[in-house]
Amino acid sequence: MTEVVVTVLTVPAGDAELGADRMMVAGAFAVEERPAERGRVALRSVLADSEAVTRERLGVLPSDWSLHLERVDATPLDSWRGFVEAIRVAPDLVVRPAWLPPLNEHRVNEVAVEPGSTFGLGDHPTTRLSAAAVWRLGGRCRSVLDVGSGSGVLAIVALLAGAGMATAIDISEASPGVVLANARRNGVDDRVAASTTRLADVEEQFDLVVANILAPALIELAADLQRVTDANGALVVSGVLAARHDHVLDALAPMRVVRTDVLDGWAAIELRHPGHEATG
Repeated sequence: MTEVVVTVLTVPAGDAELGADRMMVAGAFAVEERPAERGRVALRSVLADSEAVTRERLGVLPSDWSLHLERVDATPLDSWRGFVEAIRVAPDLVVRPAWLPPLNEHRVNEVAVEPGSTFGLGDHPTTRLSAAAVWRLGGRCRSVLDVGSGSGVLAIVALLAGAGMATAIDISEASPGVVLANARRNGVDDRVAASTTRLADVEEQFDLVVANILAPALIELAADLQRVTDANGALVVSGVLAARHDHVLDALAPMRVVRTDVLDGWAAIELRHPGHEATG
């Protein structure tokens, strides 16, 4: 029997939608809801193999939410694969689950992704928004940094857009291997580096930095996100609510917003250093 680690997030019934959204942004491909005791629900999904990584991805939880991990048979959990579809990120870009056949549309690029136990199939609004921004900006970049890379889909999109090199970092130990496998699948493995290096230890600066992670993590990493973004580069952040992200922008000041894209209540924001005039 193949086992997998399941994250179980137990919340008040009224917080079920909020909790499921938090899990989706943190990397869940699907969230199962089960009734629990005393008017609560248990939200179940696969996020990471360790509690430390799971908690870092989810961010600080409300005091009345609880979290634990369970080890279960993986076979029933793979049933979600039969219900996912290719996602159109742009008119000429599709992100496709690797187990589905190619669409073979004329002049449409396809990114084939096998997520394994990582985040980044392309279906969550924040991933779609981030991928669209990377597709728009990546062709002008010599170097790209994907912070919280998961499956590496954003790094791969940047390389297919024309970026010279991409660096993918994630705290999950599963991520680097999945990134490299997906890079090989899409023919860009000679231009990607993947590791569990923490952002604070990254010394280089990049033409494009993308961070599709939750707002608390963006705030915590704000100084380093600015530091690793080249003076003439762009920072794209997502994982924030369209109606409430001023606290994230305050943390990223003095970088300024040059573009905001919104999808299904989520936002992706492009920022630049003061004095830089973005075009396109």
